[in-house]
Amino acid sequence: MKNKSYIGISFIVLIFGIWTVKELKERFNKSDLEALGNVPAFSLTDQNNKKISNKDYLGKVYVVEFFFSSCPSICPRMNQNMLKLQDEFYGNLNFGIASITIDPENDTPSHLLQHAKDLGVKHPNWHFLTGNYNYIMNLANKGFNIYAGKNNNVAGGFEHSGLFALIDKEGKIRCRKDKFGNPILYYDGLEEAGIKAIKEDIKLLLEE
Repeated sequence: MKNKSYIGISFIVLIFGIWTVKELKERFNKSDLEALGNVPAFSLTDQNNKKISNKDYLGKVYVVEFFFSSCPSICPRMNQNMLKLQDEFYGNLNFGIASITIDPENDTPSHLLQHAKDLGVKHPNWHFLTGNYNYIMNLANKGFNIYAGKNNNVAGGFEHSGLFALIDKEGKIRCRKDKFGNPILYYDGLEEAGIKAIKEDIKLLLEE
């Protein structure tokens, strides 16, 4: 009787121990970056004339930006900062970038292919995406809540945010918190501090 009780208690302790180790493993494998919800579903055409959707990025940590190739203002700086991310994670096939044009009329796949070559894009998971104008504007403004729109009074005819969105392997938008404990939502794609922060957080997500 004592032996049966001992075996029963040992079994419970063993199960509890396994559960505790599993729980701790999951806890330490997950970063404390905030999860903001699922990335908006999208399906667009890349510079190689290939259909690319959010599902193609599952299993990868990736960064999303909205830009246009003829942008005379903030886009060149955004692109240069994306190149820094490419260089940091070059060779890591679990990393990717989605650069979505807000000027699809001019940014055709062939035009984006040349743009990518001019920039020096080498990472196979960096896709320059184009498609229907209204679809893209809805994706930016309502899907991601990252502003983009036409404005004939500004150089280039478009205005848009310089923010980068960070997506984890499960397709969730993630971000760090500010010093007050509030989610920053998106990362500054223009300033060095924002690029430093997103590099650090990409590394955390790649380890999850």
